[in-house]
Amino acid sequence: MLSRRTFLATSTASLALLAAAPVWAETPADTLIQAWAIDDIISLDPAEIFEFTASEIAGNSYEGLIGYDPADVSKIYGKIAESWEVAADGMSISFKIKPGRTFASGNPITADDVVYSLTRAVKLDKSPAFILTQFGLNADNVDDMVVKTADDTVQFKMDNTYAPTLVLYCLTATVGFIVDKTLVTANEADGDFGYNWLKTNYAGSGPFTIREWRANEAVVMERNENYSGDKAPMARVIYRHIPEGATERLLLEQGDIDVARSLGAEEIDAIKANPDLKIQEGPKGSIYYLGLNQKNEYLSKPQVRQAMKYLVDYQAIADTIMKGRVKVHQAFLPEGFLGALNDTPFKLDVAKAKELLAEAGYPDGFTVTMDTRNTPEITAIAQAIQQTAAQAGVTIELIPGDGQQTLTKYRARNHDIYIGRWGPDYQDPHTNADTFARNPDNSDDAASKPLAWRNSWDIPDMTKEADAAMLEADPAKRAEMYVALQKEGQETSPFVIMFQEIEVLGLRKNVDGFIVGPSFNDNNYAHVTKG
Repeated sequence: MLSRRTFLATSTASLALLAAAPVWAETPADTLIQAWAIDDIISLDPAEIFEFTASEIAGNSYEGLIGYDPADVSKIYGKIAESWEVAADGMSISFKIKPGRTFASGNPITADDVVYSLTRAVKLDKSPAFILTQFGLNADNVDDMVVKTADDTVQFKMDNTYAPTLVLYCLTATVGFIVDKTLVTANEADGDFGYNWLKTNYAGSGPFTIREWRANEAVVMERNENYSGDKAPMARVIYRHIPEGATERLLLEQGDIDVARSLGAEEIDAIKANPDLKIQEGPKGSIYYLGLNQKNEYLSKPQVRQAMKYLVDYQAIADTIMKGRVKVHQAFLPEGFLGALNDTPFKLDVAKAKELLAEAGYPDGFTVTMDTRNTPEITAIAQAIQQTAAQAGVTIELIPGDGQQTLTKYRARNHDIYIGRWGPDYQDPHTNADTFARNPDNSDDAASKPLAWRNSWDIPDMTKEADAAMLEADPAKRAEMYVALQKEGQETSPFVIMFQEIEVLGLRKNVDGFIVGPSFNDNNYAHVTKG
């Protein structure tokens, strides 16, 4: 008979059986098993990753040039970079690469790998590429903008004198993670920069490797024995796709998993009362919002956009459906960011909404659809909004789908209303201003496709305001500019911003060392132990 350890270590066979795994008294001492909704994974390529689960996986399996302390994001330190220097004219930053570091493959990490990774991300031009291209890089000039100036030095050039911290924070995003050039180029096909291979494979240098991903089922990660830092105590980490909080709680109580990631209010209360379990939580920069597509004739009316903001019972949802996991927040910058606006001017007010709908010419309301990821909490929030909107005559037909389905439709601008969760890509206010308050090109074939573009919100003036804030050197003045942008967004935008997330995990009592960071790629289990 297979032992538990052998069963879980046998990757392909174990993945086929994990969904129906028997109940163990406890998980293996060298394996961390997490239950989460992982159906949002679209790609494992850092140049394409833009979703929560894949970002967390990449954050534990890849490295960037620099990082920061999750407990104090102002403390920036080198990862692959040993040091960096901003040019006197402010138009470039040079990074010196640490010697003696290796990828999981055993290949050394060199300046060539850094140049290749950043130019590759720009030339592939997938969803997160704008994080780099906003500094003036494009497929035509990136070979001249990211260059090796010495055997151990890379120069990152820019088209303007941006705040250095903005550039550094951008390079901590997953799109800035460094891939193994030798391994990726060996798997290129028809000039694709290894893209089709790296979508489902691995070429990093972090504390864990990605052994296997099976969509909507599981991800298996194994300790990177060639990691240049301290070796992870866990030999492997397994994510199981279990989106139901009640099921996760049962598995946690029985010892079949170590960490539960999709808990509801009832499950959280039960875990708090169980002496064998514990709760860990931390504030996230993630924002829950509704995106109202401006291609829809009803939703494009300014009064309708505002009416929808009065048809959500924010506090009731926060206190019941999302108890302990969110707080009401109605501006695009999360609390904790420079310039964050914490005013909450909207509450459920059906009479006010009806007035606005009448002004828009729809006194009897209208019918629209809402694309809803079929996780319990998103479904419950959508149903609550459906009920309150109906009180003003707005009929919302819910269209459920998994993470990939709803995101693909949203990115194609084929939705009416999308209920989503947005996490910052880096710890600078421009990360959210760039997507909620900028849309440099509203055409269907635009190169840049932020959330404003996805909702077809054409805002040339607001885009200029966001661009100016990006370049402002004085932090106090910069903060004022972001406050003004958020107030304008509250008054005019097609975004019904509802909540800021508090991430809550349920853990077995013996699990220690899990870090809940402000972004999902900051969540870290490289130091987890099981006593």
